[in-house]
Amino acid sequence: MTAASTPKGERRRQLLVVAAAELLSEGGFAAIRHRAVAERARLPLAATTYYFDSLEELITAAVRHEAEEELAAGRRRLEELSERPLGTEEIVELVLDLLLGTDSRDGGTESVLLRYERLVGSPRRPYLAESMRDLHSRLHELLAEIFRRSDADIGHERMLELIALVDGAVVNALIESDPDPRGAARRMLRAQLLR
Repeated sequence: MTAASTPKGERRRQLLVVAAAELLSEGGFAAIRHRAVAERARLPLAATTYYFDSLEELITAAVRHEAEEELAAGRRRLEELSERPLGTEEIVELVLDLLLGTDSRDGGTESVLLRYERLVGSPRRPYLAESMRDLHSRLHELLAEIFRRSDADIGHERMLELIALVDGAVVNALIESDPDPRGAARRMLRAQLLR
């Protein structure tokens, strides 16, 4: 048993992952640096290289942690909703929470902008490819379940079209400096679901 696999080691490793995920949410990939993560976790600088073989491994763990938290929150929210089919407004908000993050509920562009920067920037980081494919697959499964439970089993291709519609609305809102990109995506998604 190595020190990294002891309960204390696991706790320290988790503190580093959470700290890196927070930095990722606040400042994107550039915010994750050994020193910044160690300071945020309140651990010695050497802990980052002791528990992670590389900065890439730490970034991957942070991306996974953040996505796992969001998927779990989406699943919990779906389970909390009654067994009745969801209304259009409930579907729209749940889908937007999963695609844009719950931080986007308060309006403003910063959290949405950082999220899209991460998504667009991840292909420049090949070490994230496998994790991103897995996480997107699981996100699509959860979105499909939301639509199924809403008596709106729309099929995989239509779901991808709706995701692309949200992405396009958000990117256009960001380009136009719209103070509420979630609102722009909400209007587009609602209009498509009510057709």
